Amino acid sequence: MKQVAVIGLGAMGVVLAKLLIQNKLNVSVWNRTPGKLNQPGLEGAKATTNINEALREASIVIICVKDYEATYELLNGVSLEGKTIIQLSTGTPKDAKTMSAAFIDRGASYIDGAILATPSQMGRPDTPIFLSGNAEAFSKSEDILKVLGGGLLYMGDSAGAASAWDLAVLTNMFGMMTGFLHGARMMEAEGLKPSDLGNMIVNIAPVLAQMIQDTGNDIDAGRFEDPQSSIDICAQSFELMVRQAREANSDASMPTFLLEFFDKGRKAGLGQNRISSLIKVLRNN
Repeated sequence: MKQVAVIGLGAMGVVLAKLLIQNKLNVSVWNRTPGKLNQPGLEGAKATTNINEALREASIVIICVKDYEATYELLNGVSLEGKTIIQLSTGTPKDAKTMSAAFIDRGASYIDGAILATPSQMGRPDTPIFLSGNAEAFSKSEDILKVLGGGLLYMGDSAGAASAWDLAVLTNMFGMMTGFLHGARMMEAEGLKPSDLGNMIVNIAPVLAQMIQDTGNDIDAGRFEDPQSSIDICAQSFELMVRQAREANSDASMPTFLLEFFDKGRKAGLGQNRISSLIKVLRNN
């Protein structure tokens, strides 16, 4: 039976350890703060305050700490030879690629991961986890990873891919959420219910998703001209949103930011192009 070490027993790490224990796996756990080793549900694990001991017999090492710098610090001087490192801490694609190279040099196989769920959502058949890195190591660890979440999404052998996908999805999620919050304030200002707006968005979500999908296809194809709705026309909507916010005595920072972004496109001569052409502004060239 594979021995799994879990390094980091914060809100997420302790849930990961408990899931592995509940599935009758051999688990060792380590945390910088020794008191967390005694949390309920960890009784079936080998708990130790010595990180070398926690990793000694483990073939798979799951790391869930603050960031990549903390990982380097914790594993400094620890033997990683022959181990599969599964990094579930938060970082950028560059962080992942740098760590992968460093740990490969130390004799380890490296998998980078990004969890798209809260601790209470872990262990479900559909819990999504982006993963990338060594394909063979992923294959050998897949049964262990499915204990943590059944919705595994292996995104290729580039160590930075999982982080890129994670941050790209979060950009969409938080962009949508901040847009909704501004819209909710508009509803309030007119005596309407924000929950009704939420229900409306659910109903028209397929149409909105189609727009996003089409924009992605346009970027891939370099299709920027002949718009159905130009950047100039879209920017007028943000001008109205800024004015509405001021008239309703609301914060206008969200539409102001978007108007400034679209104005960069207009100043670059993209006013009569599709929204997809704004990727040129983001490329900084």
